[in-house]
Amino acid sequence: MLQLPTPHGDKVKALLDNPKLPVKGRSRVKETIVRYDDWIKQSRRVSGDSDQTIVRLVALLNKYKQYIDVDLIFDSHNDFLYRKKGQLKLDNSVIEEFLPVLITAMLSGELRENKLSFGPTNCFSGLRFESSLNVMKPGGGLVIRSKAQDFAISRKLYLSASHDADFQEAVKEETHVAYVVAECKTNLDKTMFQEAAATALDVKTAVPSAKYYLLCEWLDMTPISAAATAIDEIIILRKSKRLPVNIREEFNTWDGRKNHREFYVNYLKSHPFSADTFTRFVNHIRALFRDNTEDSVLTRGYF
Repeated sequence: MLQLPTPHGDKVKALLDNPKLPVKGRSRVKETIVRYDDWIKQSRRVSGDSDQTIVRLVALLNKYKQYIDVDLIFDSHNDFLYRKKGQLKLDNSVIEEFLPVLITAMLSGELRENKLSFGPTNCFSGLRFESSLNVMKPGGGLVIRSKAQDFAISRKLYLSASHDADFQEAVKEETHVAYVVAECKTNLDKTMFQEAAATALDVKTAVPSAKYYLLCEWLDMTPISAAATAIDEIIILRKSKRLPVNIREEFNTWDGRKNHREFYVNYLKSHPFSADTFTRFVNHIRALFRDNTEDSVLTRGYF
């Protein structure tokens, strides 16, 4: 079976070694690792290139994410996991791990045929030459600039630079060229939108044909058109807004979470991850593999 990246699983397992994790929370984390392994095993058994495949995968995602959000984080008697969840990346890394599973199930043939990598990856974003008229360096002082992407469909790239035609004293670098990039956010606010717009421009400056998508669970801003940015589309995975700050403030203590647990659970259940949103993302990627030979273009009448 194809080896997939495990950004979320790695963070959950690393949590056991975190010295700040309360002793009473260790058993809860150990149970989470069992749940995580079961989620991945069940998801990897789902197959078939159809919308129903996405529906089944998203159903498994909703069940596991509900456990992470409620049983692991919200129900923790100590405030450590709830207050530090952004730093620990326990919740937002779930989507980072889910996307490779989803893409493998839906587009495995296309990925294999085109020798593509996928998942969280450091991707090429530019290069510079750290040399001058009176300071000569091998390969002109070639330095690759890269950026970590939450999810990318990319190809490995090896670069070599030298002042000699036979590449003596060459500088060699390796990187990934990203053709599809997706940034994953739990809550999308205006600052994050602006940062994503800058990243999207960076991605497309390096690779003009690249596509950039912004995926978020909850909307935390007034919608702004992305048409004036390099972002191809913003997809709200739960089709809902984030809870207001005055309600979230009640969750900062164990007593507050205990008193509002029923409300929080019902809110999550009434706004699950939508299979439609993931289907849309998959269809965007599938369209990039469209056959553009002369016969197919003339049959369609456009390209």
